[in-house]
Amino acid sequence: MQHQERNRLGAWAGIASTAVALVLVALKLWALAATGSLSVASSLTDSALDLLMSLGALAAILYAQRPPDEDHAFGHSSAEDLAALGQSAFILVAAGLIGVAAVRRLLSEAPPALTQETTGMIVMAVSVALALALVLFQRFVVSRTGNRVVAADSLHYMSDLVPNIGAIVALFAAARFGLNHLDSVIAIATAAMLVASALHIGKGAWDALMDRAADPALVAEVERIVDGWPGVHGHHDLRSRSAGSKVFINLHIEVDGRLPLFEAHEIGASLKREICTRFPEVDLIIHKDPAP
Repeated sequence: MQHQERNRLGAWAGIASTAVALVLVALKLWALAATGSLSVASSLTDSALDLLMSLGALAAILYAQRPPDEDHAFGHSSAEDLAALGQSAFILVAAGLIGVAAVRRLLSEAPPALTQETTGMIVMAVSVALALALVLFQRFVVSRTGNRVVAADSLHYMSDLVPNIGAIVALFAAARFGLNHLDSVIAIATAAMLVASALHIGKGAWDALMDRAADPALVAEVERIVDGWPGVHGHHDLRSRSAGSKVFINLHIEVDGRLPLFEAHEIGASLKREICTRFPEVDLIIHKDPAP
């Protein structure tokens, strides 16, 4: 597939993800106003997170198509990590508020009754259907492009099915059996999931901003390619870091010092092409040293 076609599919996946998240937020706001369900509120918070994540994914896809400029020689991908820190802080606060409200309602002697449960269940069922349709489209895009941002967004939407289904169960139990407390229990469980997700996102963003080394599995695969490359007698001083969806790697390779400059350069250039083809997210700088 042509590079331009991959970019186009990736952009459409980002637009579709953002549009679905926006529709889900609007639907769940309406359902929350109609039912007063805390489990719906939890699912709404998760969809708000989806909207932020989808916007971030779309920005990452579009930014990936822009070359570095004079003031940002390494690109602008660190903005993704700054946005992720803000997202994680927002999610922690929202999850905390939902958790406190759920505990207070659970301990209350006369918790408020839910209303219009059928309306809420219909909205949540539509939410599940939209999320499944989006995941199928995202997986199609990933199969054609290998886009890692779209793949991560798809996994996130798959995890969202749990709180959506939980809200349906809570509304059904309240309408059929009068089990209003189940709504608070599911809200607490969903809030805990949101906290875990926020901490995971925040840690990844913090590690990237602090220039933590890239994924060891990726680095090990790069080293395997380097060590088996024709004309390379060894390597040293490999350094890596991540910034948003980009991975930056610097390394020194050892080549025969008696080679003409053109041949030594071609060894490094062909090695760089191979690694960057295998790992499009990698920005690679190779230094050439004479082999001892």
